[in-house]
Amino acid sequence: MAGQRKARSRVGTWPGMAGTAGPWLRPFPGVAGPMAAKLREWAAAEVAPGRLVPWLPVGFGLGIVVYFAADREPVWWVAAALAAAAVTAAYRLRASPAGFPAALGCAAIAAGFATAALKSRLVDHAILTAPAYSVSVSGFVEAREERERSDRIIVRVAAMEAVRLAGRPERIRLTVRKGAAPPVGAFISLKARLDPPASPFRPGGYDLSRDLYFQKVGATGLALGKIAVLPASAAPGLWLAFATAVEAIRDSIDSRIRAAVKGDSGSIASALITGKRDPLSTPVFDAMYVSGVGHVLSISGYHMALVAGVVFFVVRAVLALVPALALRHAIKKWAAATALAAATIYLVLSGAEVATQRSYVMTAVVLIGVIADRPTLTMRTIAVAALAVMLIAPEAVIHPSFQMSFAATLALIATYERGMPWAASGPETPLRARIALWGAREVAVLVIASLVAGFATTPYAAYHFHRMAPYGVIANLLAMPVISALSMPAGLLALLAMPLGFDAPLWRLMGVGIDWMVAVALWVANLPGAVGHVPAFGAGAVLLATAGLIVICLLKSPLRFAGAAFVVAGCAAAVMAAQPDVMVSAAGDAVAVRGADGRLSAVKFGSDTLSLREWLAADGDARLPNDRAVASGFACDPDGCVARLHDGAAVAVSRTAAAFADDCTRAVLIVTLRPAPADCAAMVLDRTTLRGNGATALTYRNGHFEAVSARPEGLDRPWARRREVVRNTVQSVAPSAAPPPSREAPLSQPDIDAEE
Repeated sequence: MAGQRKARSRVGTWPGMAGTAGPWLRPFPGVAGPMAAKLREWAAAEVAPGRLVPWLPVGFGLGIVVYFAADREPVWWVAAALAAAAVTAAYRLRASPAGFPAALGCAAIAAGFATAALKSRLVDHAILTAPAYSVSVSGFVEAREERERSDRIIVRVAAMEAVRLAGRPERIRLTVRKGAAPPVGAFISLKARLDPPASPFRPGGYDLSRDLYFQKVGATGLALGKIAVLPASAAPGLWLAFATAVEAIRDSIDSRIRAAVKGDSGSIASALITGKRDPLSTPVFDAMYVSGVGHVLSISGYHMALVAGVVFFVVRAVLALVPALALRHAIKKWAAATALAAATIYLVLSGAEVATQRSYVMTAVVLIGVIADRPTLTMRTIAVAALAVMLIAPEAVIHPSFQMSFAATLALIATYERGMPWAASGPETPLRARIALWGAREVAVLVIASLVAGFATTPYAAYHFHRMAPYGVIANLLAMPVISALSMPAGLLALLAMPLGFDAPLWRLMGVGIDWMVAVALWVANLPGAVGHVPAFGAGAVLLATAGLIVICLLKSPLRFAGAAFVVAGCAAAVMAAQPDVMVSAAGDAVAVRGADGRLSAVKFGSDTLSLREWLAADGDARLPNDRAVASGFACDPDGCVARLHDGAAVAVSRTAAAFADDCTRAVLIVTLRPAPADCAAMVLDRTTLRGNGATALTYRNGHFEAVSARPEGLDRPWARRREVVRNTVQSVAPSAAPPPSREAPLSQPDIDAEE
């Protein structure tokens, strides 16, 4: 009887379900008997009261994904009306066992779609539509970033002057010479070359223009000449004044860290405390990411949870030493409130980047749950955190940091709730007591957690970064405990000791742990097979893998094992993804062709190294853009270059008018920046086509090309306006476009970092 009562309480019923799970759970055709009864029981358990809450952020996020998949910008008030209607329908169907779950899911999807559409409407701003040269700009510096060969600043524009400039962006991002970036809050005047935000380097690739749109940045460019710091003609505003004060504190902390910890370790220590990701040496930077510990360089959930956890533990332990407080007051809540305050300060000091904001929201939800006597680290907790993040920043859903952090957290909570109950239980036997004494349980939990988080985030690392870390578990097991137990606590104590002037020894202690992590990263990166390159695959594969992860983690009945089928299908789709035979950059100055050996050969004219780097990475190719072997498949002369496809067909890059005489009769594809003859027999990609469509990928099958572009015809989003729509305006704004760069050295390195 006890077992029956437990089953009933777990399954529950909706009004009208009457214990049979309703007619909507009748056996599938051809399925009868005990199996049908089991299916009804499992399905009823999954839709029992309270079981649908974790699915709300799933539907909400799916609606956001649908929004970003649209070819044209939705009408925001229509999306809002649709969401309101869906919510109303769900409310009216709340007593229906079959209709309510379906209506609730539709309402969540519609709400996510409407939220993203409304956010896009709220941040709408002017975006530069054509290059502009020698632009006079004055404004306030809002952000500053140090990089390997240059610095970068974001300027809130106060005034902008240029000959026939079409539109004035509110904010611009400029690359400046190394060490020339003015401080945050400075009012500056300079000359700049401005460009529209870059479109993806390949179809389906990272879209910088979309990210900058939601940051209200309307142009990128390069500062020309000297940057003058002037007295401000108007007050900078309360927010910028606050940002200036915070930046001064961050700079002060950074200088104290650098004085005590030198080199790469000092850069990493500053990244952990202040969020300033100064450039590391190339070997260390590569080793960090190859080994799988590169996540330390970006303040995210690990750092925020560590700061809050250390403060919570220390405060609670200190308060517990005072019996009068421990016995009469809720010191656990006091510790949680203190940890929340510490996390808030850490958020501000670290620069409050988008990833850090998401981590803070989730940490705050957990700590507020402690204060409110609610269970922490449950599916409902992560559901509330995910909804909060998506309501504030719906664009975060398509970012790898959001996907990887929530995937890892979801998998860890599911594993903890169902697969590791022994981790929270006390020792019941002398043997288990001895095991606990030696820390074997903690080591096992750490190993399992690393494996689970690694598997959960693998699809997203492969999709976004085209790589995996085969030895990531080893590196994290060896390095992260030292960072957690030594470096971060030492860093927090150093912050407290700074006003007293005793912080230097603590910074050096922090550096000891970082030195260990760097040594581990270098060792792991040099192991055989440490670099796992993965060819690019479509979004469908990662969506299938995501669906499988969600089903496995959110369902509690044996139906959850159906998620494995989704994961397998996603892996199969990724493995079978076809790779393009020809890649052409948006400017037409970089071309890659897949030869008979199955590898890409590439040639470029100018400084577009980023396109080649992205193409090689997306092809699972470990070669660097400046590797001479990359250009070995092209034969070049002063008139152009020619490469051969897998069947021997020629692809020509025509540089002069004289080249068309041979190329139009012998090549199947011509890439050129010149007008091609009207009677040319080959398929032609010219300047006009490329500027309208962006980067283009072509697949060669049976003598014909199938082309996919980064900006296909019909695409009209606020961050992805087609150039051909504004071609007349462009000609009037910038009639004297810069001439194409020389192609004398096809694989030369750029003098200054291009915009990423």
